[in-house]
Amino acid sequence: MFVECIKNNGIPYLRLVQGIRVTNKNGYRTSQKKVILSIGPLSRFDDGQPDYVERLKKSFKDGDPLIPALKPYCSPQKPAETYRFTIHEGSPDCFGHPKLFCHVLLERILEELGLNTFFASYKGFTKLQFDVYSFAKLLIFGRLLNPASKSATVRQNDDYYEQILKDFNPDNVYDTLSFIARNKDKIIRRMNTNLVKKAGRSPEIIYYDVTNFYFETEEPDEDILDEDGNVTRKGQRKFGVCKEERHLPIIQMGLFMDDDGIPIAIESFPGNTLDHLTLRPALKKNIDDLDFSRFILIADRGICNYMNLLHVLDAGNGYIVSKSLLKSTKKEQEWTYDNDGYITVSDDFKYKSRIVKRTVKDENGNSRKIEEKVVVYWSRKFEERSIRENKKFLDFLQKLEETPENFRITALQAKSLRRFMKKEYVNTKTGEAVNSADIKGFIDFEKAAEYKKSMGYYQIVTSELTLEDQNIIDKYHGLTQIEDQFRVMKGDLETRPLYVRTPEHVDAHLLICMIALVMIRIIQKRIRDYAGLSDRKDVYWNIGMSGSRIQAALNKWKVDALPDDLYRFMDVDDPDLALILKAFHIDLPAKLYRRAELKSVKTGIRIFK
Repeated sequence: MFVECIKNNGIPYLRLVQGIRVTNKNGYRTSQKKVILSIGPLSRFDDGQPDYVERLKKSFKDGDPLIPALKPYCSPQKPAETYRFTIHEGSPDCFGHPKLFCHVLLERILEELGLNTFFASYKGFTKLQFDVYSFAKLLIFGRLLNPASKSATVRQNDDYYEQILKDFNPDNVYDTLSFIARNKDKIIRRMNTNLVKKAGRSPEIIYYDVTNFYFETEEPDEDILDEDGNVTRKGQRKFGVCKEERHLPIIQMGLFMDDDGIPIAIESFPGNTLDHLTLRPALKKNIDDLDFSRFILIADRGICNYMNLLHVLDAGNGYIVSKSLLKSTKKEQEWTYDNDGYITVSDDFKYKSRIVKRTVKDENGNSRKIEEKVVVYWSRKFEERSIRENKKFLDFLQKLEETPENFRITALQAKSLRRFMKKEYVNTKTGEAVNSADIKGFIDFEKAAEYKKSMGYYQIVTSELTLEDQNIIDKYHGLTQIEDQFRVMKGDLETRPLYVRTPEHVDAHLLICMIALVMIRIIQKRIRDYAGLSDRKDVYWNIGMSGSRIQAALNKWKVDALPDDLYRFMDVDDPDLALILKAFHIDLPAKLYRRAELKSVKTGIRIFK
């Protein structure tokens, strides 16, 4: 017997049922449910705490139901089992060899994402002779749990309770990378299809940002040219603006993310590609053809290019992007700094907006007229942070203005000062502009003053003319979530430095990292849902369990073999691991387990409600 919750005229209703076997009219034995007790509407019993139905089912199974009327139907508790086994001195059983068991949860996530059936179908279609899905699993699990090189990850096969690979050639790991790269778009589409179907993904908001990853090599890739000298394929590892300020070749990566913090797609570009040039190709390849309803794209100022924004509009979607105030027109800056029209929320925050008409050019060079809302705000917190982050430079500018004769400017300072240089140059000996070796630029302290004046102000432009100003600001601030994605990829998942070399293997490596990141986000979302934080957008998705804590907790979920085919779980009382298990309703009573019972743990795991 078991408790279930059904819909009775649209109202959640509890009842106690029993599974029975009957013979149907065709003479076949089939299963049916027999109602033992109609308990009543869920609202009559729900205590307001999370997961009442799941807790009720468990309490009935344990013999102490939350609803007293169910007590007579509980099965009598069987006596606790006593375990007896003998270990002799000198026996190998004296030493424990705990093995990872967390892969049962990770495998269920991959199955719900549809990747098991994808790899199985494509293996048959391509006549591959090795177990490509098991290699892919090992690469994904290893990236999430213990990031290492590809060959070292294959050696982790022995770390799992059930070896993932059987009778394999280690070199096939590189063939697996090639397979993943060739099918990257199909893999991403399969994952998104299942997230829409099973997890209810229908993003109203899609975030986009760009980061880069460096390689441990000094030499960038050369472009491949045809006989006429035309570029047929750009080199991928190129010198560019490394976000970690390393003078090494890099690769650019654009990432799309939904409003639950779960990645949608990635796209890689040569390292010298400017951020705003990545958006349209990434949209066309990964987003435009997905079966999403209308969404609002949110991106930072590096993407604010009207060719990009018109592409978004032409696809029937909207945008909210920041726009550099210092690169805006003088009139736009004056309007921003003018206190007239501001709505003061507190002494620390104010905002205002207006609708503007613009004439801009699309990607084909055609002039277009658009309307957009411009929202500007001033935040004391943002101002103080900007001053704090630029304090040394601001102090330097002030001293340079007051006593310029006392300063020698370093190369690094000169680079920072370049934006404040006047356009006029003079020869320090004759007063005439002649030889570049004899000239120095004047510091335009008016520009420097404008720079300091802009601190604390932020400008956002959007296609959503009727959206409330504060709602626009709040939605834009959600972009900070994607920065955490990059931190997890670069930190916990150790995406960089990249040691793979070919463009195909680079793409495969980044996709493996993205899949591992999706799995972390799914776990975090379940934790958030379990803790009752789903409706609190201010805390986003990572409250309660960071990526590194999930990584550490899953590494503690191990099982140790004992004599007589008995097994015991390790560290399942660890607070973080216990929370993950509770979030997925994985019940592990304090007992020793037999092999068949271990197999049943995986079959009972539900990833999406």
